[in-house]
Amino acid sequence: MTAPLTILHLSHEDHAAGSTISIALLAAAQREAGHAVLVGCEPGSALADLARERGLETAELDFARVGPAAARVAALASGRGVHVVNAHASRDRAACRRARLLGQLPAALVMTRRGMPKSTPLSALASGLAADRVIAVSRPVARALARRGTPSWRITVVHNAVDLARIDRAVAPAELAEARALAGCDPARRTIGVVARRKDQATLLQALRHLPQPVTLCCLGIEPDGELAALAQAVPRHRVSFVPFRRDVRAFYDCFDVVALPTRHEGCSQALLEAMALGKPIVTTRAGGNTDLIDHGAQGLLVPPRDAPALAGALEALLGDPGLAARVGASARRRARARFTVERTLRGTDAAYRAALARRAR
Repeated sequence: MTAPLTILHLSHEDHAAGSTISIALLAAAQREAGHAVLVGCEPGSALADLARERGLETAELDFARVGPAAARVAALASGRGVHVVNAHASRDRAACRRARLLGQLPAALVMTRRGMPKSTPLSALASGLAADRVIAVSRPVARALARRGTPSWRITVVHNAVDLARIDRAVAPAELAEARALAGCDPARRTIGVVARRKDQATLLQALRHLPQPVTLCCLGIEPDGELAALAQAVPRHRVSFVPFRRDVRAFYDCFDVVALPTRHEGCSQALLEAMALGKPIVTTRAGGNTDLIDHGAQGLLVPPRDAPALAGALEALLGDPGLAARVGASARRRARARFTVERTLRGTDAAYRAALARRAR
């Protein structure tokens, strides 16, 4: 790191998903590196809680209406002498874009895209032109942004980091016992775990029909809707549990023999990074940033999205071959802890910020 900066992170989102964990981790690392860091977020949001837990200063912002939000962001950035504004989600990007186009935001503007873009090409183009730099959390996200009109020379790929302090802590016996009970673990069955909000758990439940041996499936982070409940009832040979969202999921990883992430769109999954760093054998889809994290057959197994038989085959391969499961788990652990470190994310983000500042100076 070179000269210290004053950085304003923005996110309107009010959930404690992987993106929120990544923002809080980055902001805390930047403060520890000597920067002045402010987190602008909705009052009472999960990001506000995580930021305060890490000793970060927060600013309460309402992003419900773009116009007023743009004025508040511009006033906050100006009043605090902010060098770089980093917008992480859709509504705060829209507010920053408006403030920039109205000439109200002199600070360097960085937009971080944490998921596969779903905005219209016109919106992606406008954001790409308003931003001094765009950070994509994986190469597939970067390619998708470029296809939608974001100038490729303004895009920098900076992967998320895995929070080792979050997952390397000791798990108390009582904590593990509670996790096993909630997950429905059975010593006679192997356990498959999914740590995610609503993704494509429906395909995973359909895949259970093709698994010959009875297993326990724990869907951690969601409550079943009508579709998922019906699919779970359709596989009576297997045990399926749904565990509502929990802030701390560390003990559950120790319950899982295999971690699965069935998804059609993924930026750079924090759940996959955590599972990798813990040495868990993984089955996930060949979708979005998953291919940046895992090479098929090396750190896990990749299958096509929405392909229940292929998903079942990959799960069966890992459950039925302890040697393969151990090899891919060990390789995943090495990769996560070597490549997806806080230090790497910090360096990449700092380089993007410096490029954005240089562009503003010109």
